[in-house]
Amino acid sequence: MPFIMLALGASIAAFALEEFLVPFTILDGGVVGVSMIISKYVPFKLGLLTIIINIPFLWMGYKRLGRLFLAKSVFAMIVFSFMLGVFEDMKAITDKEILVVAFGGVLLGIGVGLILKSGGCLDGTETVALIMSRKMDLSVGQIVLGFNIVIYGVAGVLFGIDRALYSLLTYFITSKVIDIIEHGMEQAKSVMIITDHAEEIADAIHTRLGRTCTAIEGRGRISSGKKTVLYCVITRIEVSAIKKIINDTDGSAFVTISDVNEIIGSHIKRKKSTVSRKWDGAGDPSKEPVITSPSKNSQ
Repeated sequence: MPFIMLALGASIAAFALEEFLVPFTILDGGVVGVSMIISKYVPFKLGLLTIIINIPFLWMGYKRLGRLFLAKSVFAMIVFSFMLGVFEDMKAITDKEILVVAFGGVLLGIGVGLILKSGGCLDGTETVALIMSRKMDLSVGQIVLGFNIVIYGVAGVLFGIDRALYSLLTYFITSKVIDIIEHGMEQAKSVMIITDHAEEIADAIHTRLGRTCTAIEGRGRISSGKKTVLYCVITRIEVSAIKKIINDTDGSAFVTISDVNEIIGSHIKRKKSTVSRKWDGAGDPSKEPVITSPSKNSQ
């Protein structure tokens, strides 16, 4: 199944490039973008250039991520290269540049997102960025963005500033779509609530949202008073609802809400079950939540 998804993703990415972006010299980022620039000046196919330039990055990825990563990435690149040749002589879908940027960026994001979600890659610059980020006070995303700004700057010099701006806009669209494909439409949020009314808040969250909370006992550093910390995971569409619950129950509660990139377990999409309202007052994040009752849903 992963290799089917890799092939599908590579085919969609190749279609996006050849039918939308390449005819208008709108560049992707990273290795593919560099390959697109070079292909304008040397008699090499885009797919072949992508594989050749990616070789050292693939080796780094193999050293860090193992043989399966290498196998999946090589497979995705071979399919990508082949499909670029298939789509190369087809007529462009549209000649409207705003449509090219929008639909090219979305399709490219879907294709690359499927490849990343399946454990492969088309672009080795992220491997380099990962290594560099350990030695620099920059995130992987910031380093990749830096690479791409340089690439788009070169494109602006060679092909005109409008090509660079279109390429940058396409990159942002593609990046957002990749995030959606990798993490899903219902991106999870973690909520941490420090409150003196833990039982009431936990009951309200459970009753109105069907989410359970894990309770952790804490102590104020200045006041030395005991506090209960509630931890739960919700979807982003439930953020406003949980804020209202907290404000209605304890307006002085301290709350943090953070993005969750990955969940191992079934806390978000779990079948409903019932529980006892007995408040335990303590919890272990590795176990079932401690607010339980025989008639309410589980997180």
